[in-house]
Amino acid sequence: MSGNTDYKSANSIYDFTVKDTHGEEVSLEKYKGNVVLIVNIASQCGLTKNNYAKLTVLKEKYGEQGLKILNFPCNQFGSQMPESDGEPMVCHLRDAKADIGDVFQKVDVNGKDAHPLYNFLKEKQKGTLGNGIKWNFTKFLVNKEGIPVNRYAPTTDPMDISKDIEKLL
Repeated sequence: MSGNTDYKSANSIYDFTVKDTHGEEVSLEKYKGNVVLIVNIASQCGLTKNNYAKLTVLKEKYGEQGLKILNFPCNQFGSQMPESDGEPMVCHLRDAKADIGDVFQKVDVNGKDAHPLYNFLKEKQKGTLGNGIKWNFTKFLVNKEGIPVNRYAPTTDPMDISKDIEKLL
């Protein structure tokens, strides 16, 4: 499921196909059997440094046990993700020493052009102020069956998600 496919017919994240930062199609079915943390990232946000550092720690701590972190750059909040997809994105993350997991093409997470995956996530895990994503670094925790089980605010420190991750691993 990608492009304009109806997210309401999806049963799990495994029903979606996304593009990696280099434009290659990736079926999220490849993450089947893993716990997945999905994050909308930005390079110039006040939350960037802490989130990049802590997501790197989570990947190092739980990656071998089956945690996969999927990062979707998003420029919808204050234009805080100006880097282009592909090599500029890879270089930015390398320079930031952010080994945060798999990185996909820049997406919209809100509005009429929101990626169907994000519409699915928002439908399954509503936020405190409705379905919309409030800011960069909103996090969705997905179980091994591909079902979103929790949503965390942008200000939630990634390390505060550790206990929830451990329960699902």
